[in-house]
Amino acid sequence: MSLLGNDEWPEIGELVVTTAGRITSHGVYVMLDEYGKEGFLHISEVSSSWVKNIRDYVREGEKVVLKVLRVDPERKHIDLSLRRVARSERRDRMLLWKRSRKAESLLRSASQRVGVSAGEMREKVWVPLEEAYGEAYEGLERAAREGVAVLLKLGLPGELAEILAEIAKDKIRIPMVKVKENVRLSCANADGVLRIREALLKAKGTKVPGGGEVKIYVVSPPKYRIEVKASDYKEANAVMKRATELAIESITKSGGEGVLERG
Repeated sequence: MSLLGNDEWPEIGELVVTTAGRITSHGVYVMLDEYGKEGFLHISEVSSSWVKNIRDYVREGEKVVLKVLRVDPERKHIDLSLRRVARSERRDRMLLWKRSRKAESLLRSASQRVGVSAGEMREKVWVPLEEAYGEAYEGLERAAREGVAVLLKLGLPGELAEILAEIAKDKIRIPMVKVKENVRLSCANADGVLRIREALLKAKGTKVPGGGEVKIYVVSPPKYRIEVKASDYKEANAVMKRATELAIESITKSGGEGVLERG
């Protein structure tokens, strides 16, 4: 049974991930993965062009993103469309679905460790994460990056939050981005080399949240490269700004000169 199983029906216009089942001359019977319900993709909704063989577009067992056209709970019938789904929509919806499945797997692991039922996990974890971040996986990704405090702020029980943060940190690979800037640092004082080194060490010591880092490379004195790895470009650029300012401020106070080199 799915951790997130429920009796809800999809909304008209919603994009759903399905698994293709029996193919007939009139269309394809599919299972809506997130709803546990069967739907039907009529041949007229497979493609905007003439369809000679449905299997040229859909095969049994294939994951297919479809758009909901009609929903009839009384007849337990759902009509779907493939031709009305843009390629970019298919890509984005499938990515979201995969992230949702990863989140479900992590929550299931946590539920087994603490002895909490699927229903309780949905109520105590899944719903709060979705309300706060739009999707459960985003919240778990933040917990992996920033620690258990992310979950505790949402009101998750302490032991459950600790275990979930531990599992998230172990299982989720945090994507990192990288930005680079060059700075020119010079100092004519007798101890100028030490002053430059001190300035670069201050830049290198800039804190980066979420396990990122600052690296310094010698390009060719007086040019040095500062490289920042962080969880996103906004954070990376903010860290880069602090790092370059620290380096320039430090060398200037020592009687030298520092300048950020663009391009």
